[in-house]
Formats: sequence, structure tokens, C-alpha cells
Amino acid sequence: MKSSGRTFTVNKHVAHDYQILETLEAGLSLLGSEVKSIRDGRISLKESYAEVRNGEVFLVKCHISPYEAANIFNHEPLRERKLLLHRREIKRLAGKIQERGLTLVPTRVLAAGTGRIKVELALVRGKREYEKREAIKKRDVDREIRAQIKKSWR
Repeated sequence: MKSSGRTFTVNKHVAHDYQILETLEAGLSLLGSEVKSIRDGRISLKESYAEVRNGEVFLVKCHISPYEAANIFNHEPLRERKLLLHRREIKRLAGKIQERGLTLVPTRVLAAGTGRIKVELALVRGKREYEKREAIKKRDVDREIRAQIKKSWR
């Protein structure tokens, strides 16, 4: 899914630790100090995930650093944030998560063209340790092949 707008952060661990099956964008319900902190790039998705509870989706363990200028009206860095999705999308995701043992993980946070902050979620299945090693080997071999081809063109 291609989206216009500026990317504030990317979760680089997702591609290594998980097999991405599907991606979708969701809005984030944020406080003003959180929005300003995200626009400064002070957000971490490292251990975060999304979970469905009572027909709503929440982003859990996403760290947004406090905004210095917000003084007493600042936010709690690790609070759960509600994700904004259509009801039928939530039902579909909840069914897939329960039925197949999949997980919802945020891959990046970006600014939509309308000035809103969005999060790109991926429906993922965890990779086994041997799958991770194979992926690293394949990437190294591909890199060497590209280097040889580039060298032969000179």
C-alpha cells in the first residue's frame, strides 16, 4: 500500500522477525503533545504491537517521548492508543488473528496528506530461527551476485 506523506519512523525488525502477509493503514487517536513529539521524530515502534479488544484495536507498547514544551499537560509515553479502523476491517482482522494465530504489528508511522498521523499495520506470522538464517544467507548471496555482475560490467 503506497501512501503519500512523510514517514516519521520505520520498524526495521518486522521484515527480519516476521513474514508479512498483508498491510493496511489506520488512523491514530492521539493527544496534542503526542502529535508534536511524533512530528519531531521521537517515537519508537520497536516492541509494539496491536491487539483487538471489545471490537476496538489498540496500539500497545509504542513509546512516544514526552514533548518538552507541554509541561503539566504532557502524555504518558507508553499509554495504549486507539487505532481508527472501519468496523468490518476490525472484524476481519480479529477473525484472522484468532483463527490462524497471526499478529498485528506496526511497520511505520507517517503523515497523511491531510495533516493526520497514520500507522501502517502488517498482519504477520512469526519466522522460525532457521528461516531467519536462510533469509540472511539469501540476502548475502544476492549481494555477492550483484557485486560480481557490477564488476563484470566495468
